Amino acid sequence: MLERAHDAGVDRIVTVGCDLGDTQRALDVAAEYGLYATVGIHPHEAKDAPDDVGAAFDALRANSPARVVAVGETGLDYYYNHSPAEDQRRVLRAQIAYARDAQLPVVFHQRDAFDDFVAVLREVWEPATMSGVIHCFTGDTAQARTFVHEFGMYLGIGGVVTFKTAQPLRDAVATIGLNALVMETDCPYLAPVPHRGKRNEPALIVESTRTVAEVLGRTMEDVTTTTTANAERFFNLR
Repeated sequence: MLERAHDAGVDRIVTVGCDLGDTQRALDVAAEYGLYATVGIHPHEAKDAPDDVGAAFDALRANSPARVVAVGETGLDYYYNHSPAEDQRRVLRAQIAYARDAQLPVVFHQRDAFDDFVAVLREVWEPATMSGVIHCFTGDTAQARTFVHEFGMYLGIGGVVTFKTAQPLRDAVATIGLNALVMETDCPYLAPVPHRGKRNEPALIVESTRTVAEVLGRTMEDVTTTTTANAERFFNLR
């Protein structure tokens, strides 16, 4: 998989933690293969989060040589509601506070919870000093403007942008423009057309990038160069 990614021109990969055990695996894989990692508790797993999220993250980071480049994936998911909404909001706030103290950017997940998610951000987010990306953004133009213009976020664009049913997302991409975008995969989910329904992997980011280039009327090189620079800036990879 990593060889195929390299052959497709992908030379840096961030692997994302979604609970404490998953974060440990992300750190182990990152250390073994020269990747980057995040520390995070997904809203699905919020019900099992420790009382002191920050202490748990500190312990994970202290025991791994891997470079941690962000906090997350964290946020709210009212589509599946695998964790009670109150737990999701508590753990979201805790991870934003940790990111602030650790001076790390945040990878956010938001599904069917836009109003509550924005309400939390308006309480605790500091756009002047913090950086965030709305991972796997699939919203419309109004939501995109809120995240980018009010909160200074990037939008993570993946395989969904290639789907026939995703015209509102393509409209949002066209409105927001390249400077607020980063490309992602959400592996192993949401493989882009023409690989939809198959296991997603980093090499397939090329297909999503091609669609973004078509939407914006830009070259693949333009999109790759700009979104790579955005990701480098966001994750402090330079």
